[in-house]
Amino acid sequence: MADNRKIAEDIVSAVGGVENINSATHCMTRLRLNLKDEKSVDDEVVKKIDGVLGVVHSGGQYQVIVGQNVPKVYSEAVEHLGVKGGGSVEEEPEVKDRSLKGIFSSIMDYLAGSLTPLIPILISAAMFKTVLSIFGPDMLNVFGAESDIYKLLDFVYDAGFYFLPIFIGYTAAKKINASPVLGMFMGAILIAPDLINLVAEGGSFHVFGIPAALNDYSQSVLPIILSVWVLSYVERFLKKYIPDALSTIFVPFLTILIMLPLSLCVLAPLGAFVGQYVSTALIAIGNSTGFIGIALIAALWEYLVMSGMHIIMVVTVLNIYMTTGSEAIIWPAALCATAAVFGMALGAFLKVKDKKEKSLCFGYFISGIIGGVTEPALYGIGFKYKKPFLGYMIGAAAGGLYVGLTHAVMYALGATNFLMVLSFAGGTAGNLINGCIGCLISLVVAAIATYVIGFEEK
Repeated sequence: MADNRKIAEDIVSAVGGVENINSATHCMTRLRLNLKDEKSVDDEVVKKIDGVLGVVHSGGQYQVIVGQNVPKVYSEAVEHLGVKGGGSVEEEPEVKDRSLKGIFSSIMDYLAGSLTPLIPILISAAMFKTVLSIFGPDMLNVFGAESDIYKLLDFVYDAGFYFLPIFIGYTAAKKINASPVLGMFMGAILIAPDLINLVAEGGSFHVFGIPAALNDYSQSVLPIILSVWVLSYVERFLKKYIPDALSTIFVPFLTILIMLPLSLCVLAPLGAFVGQYVSTALIAIGNSTGFIGIALIAALWEYLVMSGMHIIMVVTVLNIYMTTGSEAIIWPAALCATAAVFGMALGAFLKVKDKKEKSLCFGYFISGIIGGVTEPALYGIGFKYKKPFLGYMIGAAAGGLYVGLTHAVMYALGATNFLMVLSFAGGTAGNLINGCIGCLISLVVAAIATYVIGFEEK
């Protein structure tokens, strides 16, 4: 059993002590540290800590990959070592890197911080749709479209995605230290019933005399992402100049007042346009490259994840999915890639001879296929031994080729463990079967390739 207190102490010491840490938070596998001086930390020292799987620099954060016990390590750091938790600091952090790379990294961090906290909502809502698809009239026909259970599952699923602008309004605002409730309010404005009715009726609409392009922003992502980003600057400006005695009333009121024309006339329509344009372009690329494109995305997917570039893909998937109810390029490829990582871990477990390493590899396999977390395998096997990455790529490409050739389509944003195959439920039974076969091919081929290619146990 991991000594979480010892891991926390070693990490804090290696990054320069509590005095070098502005704040800390964590995701499913990473301890995310906002450091005062990131350049002073020796990555190799941190990587050698027993219990640490790797290190990533992303979005201005120093991220230490720990694994599924990261919440306990985080608690030890906050409760017993004096590290400030919650991911926020009292002073605005300086933007040290104003290069194109630094700006891009900040954008990726904002997108990730806005979307990642929503994973429980997206997965649980999608699972209701999956159950509806399997047991509804489209497949097993256990209950009909007019039954109460069908209607219940349907509106629970809709609730998870229809109100997405409100959910993102909260998470996006929290990510950039704006008022979360104002972010939610902005999201609610974008899907206000009267606005939706205006969109359905057509015609023109003006905000304080400024013409506004009418769009249905329910189930959208980019319109609220852009709106909250600008809202944070407006709110910060008003807080700076409005006296404290008046700020409680006038800061939120004036923030929303200023944001109404900015959001409804500029930002939200721009977000809708960009989302539609990117989605259309990606569909066109997929149609032109066919199964080759899907295989290539599958082979490279985990590299995109490790670099943070996958966030662009995830936003695109959401836009396509919200528009069409399915997605046939990125997500099927991503699922094959995930299955290939499971296979890489299994192949490494079968190949490695050292008992301690063998048990670790088996643990990575279990944490992936049961827990749905691939990072322990990626950093504990892929980065550590290098060659297993070839096994992963071969397996992912093989599965990607199959789902591409059979035109398997994703109908739900499901789990990332063995239940991920349910993402293919919703269309025909053949689609689900082909999705399952594609993921199985990825797992088996990756395991065999990893075993055959081998690696040095150093």
